[in-house]
Amino acid sequence: MPIAIGAKRESDFTDPIGLLGDCHRRIERFLDVFVNVAARQTGGPLNQEQRRALTTSLRYFREAAPKHTADEEESLFPRLRQTGDAATLALLARIDSLEQDHECAANIHDEVDLLFRRWLSDAVLPSAESLRLSALLEHLSSLYRNHIAIEDAEVFPMAATLLPASERESLGREMAARRGVDSPPK
Repeated sequence: MPIAIGAKRESDFTDPIGLLGDCHRRIERFLDVFVNVAARQTGGPLNQEQRRALTTSLRYFREAAPKHTADEEESLFPRLRQTGDAATLALLARIDSLEQDHECAANIHDEVDLLFRRWLSDAVLPSAESLRLSALLEHLSSLYRNHIAIEDAEVFPMAATLLPASERESLGREMAARRGVDSPPK
């Protein structure tokens, strides 16, 4: 990935809350690839750059995005539920809704993946499938926009405030383990 002068440096496993936010930026970028290619080509032939971008984006959503979901559902959300903090109790219903979003997004991604793979293998996508793909991407974009806004503005700041350093360190180690990366030092 190119370096942008003055850009915020991405977080690492020693800052798992920051890393979760960084994952959101990647989700937004890869989803933008889907939306832009589908809108520009409307099922027509893809150039090499578009094919590479789609292949990379599909791989991200197939391999990396599920790890982000696991980071939240298996590591972050359970820790927030255990805090017993009054503010967290008010957020728990939102967290339940976020988990439903994860399930909905996964189902949409399955169909989006199928349609883009068909497009990549067949060189064109029939009109009905192109329209279906556009509708799915519109739904997915709306879902992510709302979902990410809640997590970035409410859940992650609360986690950074409420979770003690030891819990954030454990969270970072679990996230690293999901990716087969050495854990950050204790």
